[in-house]
Amino acid sequence: MNISELLSLPHDMNPGPVAPYLEGFAAQMASVGHTSFTINGYLSSAIHFGGWVEASGLNFADVNEETIKAFGAHHCQCAGRRSQKHVSRKYTARVQRFAEYLRQQGAIRAIAGSMTEAPSSLSAFRDWLLRHRGVALVTVERHERLITRMLPALGMDAGKYNAASVRKVILDQIRGCRPAHAKTIVGALRVYLRFLATNGACHPDLDHALPTVAEWKLSSLPRYLDANQVARLVDSCSKDGPQGLRDRAIVLLLLRLGLRAGDIASMRPTDIDWQDATVLVRGKGRRDVCLPLPQDAGDAVLDYIEHARPQVAIDRVFLCAKAPFRPLRAGMIVSGIVRAALRRAGIENPPSHGANLFRHTAATIMLRAGATLDEIGTVLRHKSPDTTAHYAKVDIAALQQIAQPWPKEGTSC
Repeated sequence: MNISELLSLPHDMNPGPVAPYLEGFAAQMASVGHTSFTINGYLSSAIHFGGWVEASGLNFADVNEETIKAFGAHHCQCAGRRSQKHVSRKYTARVQRFAEYLRQQGAIRAIAGSMTEAPSSLSAFRDWLLRHRGVALVTVERHERLITRMLPALGMDAGKYNAASVRKVILDQIRGCRPAHAKTIVGALRVYLRFLATNGACHPDLDHALPTVAEWKLSSLPRYLDANQVARLVDSCSKDGPQGLRDRAIVLLLLRLGLRAGDIASMRPTDIDWQDATVLVRGKGRRDVCLPLPQDAGDAVLDYIEHARPQVAIDRVFLCAKAPFRPLRAGMIVSGIVRAALRRAGIENPPSHGANLFRHTAATIMLRAGATLDEIGTVLRHKSPDTTAHYAKVDIAALQQIAQPWPKEGTSC
């Protein structure tokens, strides 16, 4: 059923002021893979909302968060066999999505669920991270979220910040947190204070007042899968169905090239050069590297693109398997794919469950195949050789050759 046929279906209410926007809304939903049945349900909700706005005598241009809440709570006795004390959450959520579309079109100014306007300092901070520091969007959003949580305690006047105040705020924030999370919080505030200092908004060097979180992450052995587990993992990847083909391609790219979750999520069709069998990886800090595309991983990606990838105009290789089709959210979705692959392969109690497990595994496989640490660092795009040197600890054969014998009892050092 096409959009014109959907709009021609009989509805119980007059859409009122939303009528000019229904066709565009339906087209947008169709473009991300929604079925006619789903689109019709959303249109019914949108028409109901438009009729309610008109019947309530509200100004359509002033629709905002409170308007959506009032619609969800109204005692519905609208036309069309409706007699309910209130509108369901699911129904209201459809209206929220329609209101977001209206906001995008400039028809209304605000929608339900929209965040309060961010302080100007945070908006400038976001722009600084993206344009001048080359920070990944997911990291920018995490910094924004953490700083927003600390702002009430810090205060809006950065000129009044001092060493004692910022230290007190950060100690309150990290109390009871695990070292890794505490380090993330401290890092977010440190980079925010540096940004403020560069603009002259606060005293310089306040970032040095923040405590250092003790976390010796390079003191342990890298977490990785052995060769037998890797073989089981690859064999367990399904070649059937859209999701199976997608997950197989992602698992092979992670294992063969040691990609990060963000590398998978941000990969574009134009990044793959099928003629030269290479893939352009857009890494952290705008460090782009062209890597050779292994045969099995390339075949898996091609199978997914040709037979399973939704035919939508989204500039990403990997998309969600169900409508609405959209790019993957790096951490959550890719880590979920890794966990599912480990379960299918029957690997119990793996060293970890995220995409980094496959990254460590790829580095270990390369090391044991004879690759040098410099070569491994190039593939993994490490900034510091010290990070790559972490993997030398798993090369037991090489370490045995340089290990000194334990001194006999009574021998002086």
